[in-house]
Amino acid sequence: MNYDDKLNELKINLPEAKAPVGNYVATKVSGKMLFISGQISIDETGQLIKGKIGKDLDTDAGYNAAKGCALSIIAQVKKACGNDLSKVKSCVKLTGFINSTDEFIDQPKVLNGASDLIASVFGEAGMHTRAAVSANSLPLGVSVEVDAIFELK
Repeated sequence: MNYDDKLNELKINLPEAKAPVGNYVATKVSGKMLFISGQISIDETGQLIKGKIGKDLDTDAGYNAAKGCALSIIAQVKKACGNDLSKVKSCVKLTGFINSTDEFIDQPKVLNGASDLIASVFGEAGMHTRAAVSANSLPLGVSVEVDAIFELK
């Protein structure tokens, strides 16, 4: 099964791959590596998911925020690959930044939202290394930001 078929099977609608709002690029190919700039947490309607995990949002809400980041990552990958996800060989790494309280310790559970989605779409090729990092604040007050590295065929 190809990855677009998997998206359809999972009833996943990708958001629009947004252009950067600063002095950087959304994606960068170097050799066979595709780097995806940090994607911030948005919901199905395109609204920012804001707040601090452990205060404003619980772990489950954080999980869903990270899932939103992964949807944007896949949209960026698809755009960078000329709408052809078959060019993806594997997801190499995700780095998740979790806007959380000092006491919050479940950053890995939050980042599972992104990891689970990437693995469900790409299967074995979606298994990746990762880091889940707590942050005191994130751009625009969002709850989660995730960046990614993919290997292309």
